[in-house]
Amino acid sequence: MSAVMDRGRIRPGEMRYQEPMSRYTTWRVGGPAQRLYCPRDGADLARFVATLPADEQLFWFGLGSNMLVRDGGIEGTVVLTHGGLNGLSIEDQMVRAEVGVPCARLGRIVQRRGLTGLEFMVGIPGTVGGALAMNAGAVGDETWAAIDRVETIDKQGVVRVRRKDSFDIGYRRVAGCEGEFFVAATWRLSSGDPELLASRIKEIMRRRKLTQPLGEPTAGSVFRNPPGDSAGRLIEAAGCKGASVGRARVSERHANFIVNEGGKAADIEALMAWVRDKVASEFGVYLEPEVHVVGEAT
Repeated sequence: MSAVMDRGRIRPGEMRYQEPMSRYTTWRVGGPAQRLYCPRDGADLARFVATLPADEQLFWFGLGSNMLVRDGGIEGTVVLTHGGLNGLSIEDQMVRAEVGVPCARLGRIVQRRGLTGLEFMVGIPGTVGGALAMNAGAVGDETWAAIDRVETIDKQGVVRVRRKDSFDIGYRRVAGCEGEFFVAATWRLSSGDPELLASRIKEIMRRRKLTQPLGEPTAGSVFRNPPGDSAGRLIEAAGCKGASVGRARVSERHANFIVNEGGKAADIEALMAWVRDKVASEFGVYLEPEVHVVGEAT
C-alpha cells in the first residue's frame, strides 16, 4: 500500500489521503476522505481491513451512485471496490460476482450466456455491492430474489459464506450479520433464450432513456417508494418538478431524481429536505431516502 502523488485514476493497491470524494460519486460532490483504498483482490482486502484499528469507520463505495457525501468529507477509511473486486464467473446456472462488478455489466453477461433473472440489472447504475446492501431493483425484480449465497468479511479480515436466510430482506432493505460487509454473491439462475432476453434488456434501456435524466449528474432514485404508491408521482403531484435549492434541481424528466448543476452536497441535501417536507405537507406521506448520506457538513 502506498500513497502516490499522481491524482489520476486510483489503481488497485493504492492508498490516498484527503482524496476528494467528488471524483467517486455520480452526483460529483463530496469533501475529502481521510483515507481511500482500492484493494487488489479479496485477499488484499482481507489483509488491509485486518490492519485497521477496531474503531475505524469503514465506508464502501462502488461507482458512487446512491451516495451523497457531505461537503466536509469523510472521517475514516473508504474502500473503493470498483477496480479491484471485479471477479465474475459462471458455472452452469450459478453466477458469482464480486462487489465491484457493475450491475449493468453483470446483467448483459448473463443474458449472453442464456441465463435469466438478472436482466433488470442493466438499469441499475451501481455495483453488485450496493445492490446487495439495499436490495436494489427495477421493473419489478430485486437483487436478492435469486440469491443462493453471499460472502462477507468482518473487520478482522475473516471471510464467511452466508446463506440467504441469514438476512432479513425487504423492499430496498437488507439487515443481518451486523459488522460484516459483502464481498461477493452467487445467484442461482434459470435458462432463457438469449435473443428474448436481449429484447427485454433493450426495452428496459429504452424506457430508462425516456423516463430518466441520463447523462446528467444524478444518483438514481432519491426516495423509496411508499407502500402502494410512487415517490416520483407524489413529488410531481406536490409541484416539486423543476424546483431548486442553490444549484441542485428536481429533474423535469423524473421527479424522484435530483440533478446537480455544479453545486455542493449541501444544496442537494437541502433540496431533499424541502421535497420531503412538501410531500408530507401535501399528502401526509413521509418519504424515506433511498440514497445514503454520509460524511460531515462544513
